[in-house]
Amino acid sequence: MHLNDTMPLHKGQHLRLKERIEIQVLKRLGKSHRFIAKQLQRSHSTINDEVKRGAVTQVKIVNGKRIYTHVYYAETGQLIYERHRVACQAKGKLLKVETFIHYVTKHILEDKWSPDAAVGRFKQEAEHQQEAMVCTKTLYRYIDEGLIADLNNMNLWLKLRRNTKPKRSRERKRVLGQSIELRPQEVNERTTFGHWEIDTVIGKKTKGEPVLLTLTERLTRYQLVLKIKAKDEVSVKEAIQSMAQGNPHFAKLFKTVTCDNGSEFASLSDALHNISDVYFTHPYSSWERGTNENHNGLLRRYLPKGKSLKQYSNEQIQCFTQKLNHLPRKILQYLTPTEAILFHFNQIQATN
Repeated sequence: MHLNDTMPLHKGQHLRLKERIEIQVLKRLGKSHRFIAKQLQRSHSTINDEVKRGAVTQVKIVNGKRIYTHVYYAETGQLIYERHRVACQAKGKLLKVETFIHYVTKHILEDKWSPDAAVGRFKQEAEHQQEAMVCTKTLYRYIDEGLIADLNNMNLWLKLRRNTKPKRSRERKRVLGQSIELRPQEVNERTTFGHWEIDTVIGKKTKGEPVLLTLTERLTRYQLVLKIKAKDEVSVKEAIQSMAQGNPHFAKLFKTVTCDNGSEFASLSDALHNISDVYFTHPYSSWERGTNENHNGLLRRYLPKGKSLKQYSNEQIQCFTQKLNHLPRKILQYLTPTEAILFHFNQIQATN
């Protein structure tokens, strides 16, 4: 028996089905209400009210006369109790927020937004200013309780993420260029625009497989994604040089770039020579490029690990990137990275 079943119940605590069954049995044995109350450690009035609530009227014909008796049934008492509990609860807001529920459902399922992003953006958009809505915490509760037909926890990407990487022993690794410790303080504080983090994202671990080169701007969280031939020094250098040559504003948009010590970035300083400064994180310290790491995780919503990138065209990859750049961010006051970078780019244009 559970410990709680052997202890006296507190005053005001509702009867349970188990107790109702005991009441039914004791009533059949002809025990008084006061006896039953003492056995269950309940007040006499509680037993009286319960017996009245769960009593069913039965009719017998004796010598041609109808005789009415009242018999208590535990199931009837429990059913009426549950019905009363539902009736006394405050009416939920779910039916009053249908427009909001349709909005968040669409963006969570189609655009892979988080519930918080959907709530924050709904609140920001002018056409929804007068619409009824619920807060992020309540929305999560609705999803947890299965109150939204098309949404469940399987649709929430971050709830499914697990750290499955085994611990590995690390050997010393050489830093390829100037250390992140020399990076200007304004980069660390995210007070100015034009400071980027860079990394590569692989699909299938097979020789000859293409990879993605990802760059994330620290202030606006805007991301660039390029499909390159391989995860090697030559491919990365060619991609960066090609991007710089094709953009006359490149030097204004890229003030610094921070990368890890992967061999593919060995020539990054040469590729960006006289354009922007390059800083290298400490070995095995991916958290020092946390913005880029986080956005690569968002990109995995569309490009799962272990799946070859050959089957994705450049157009598809840019479509995925555009979706991420149009994802509202709480840290940007629910602006999208696209809106944020356009604001800063216009400021740069205005100063020239």
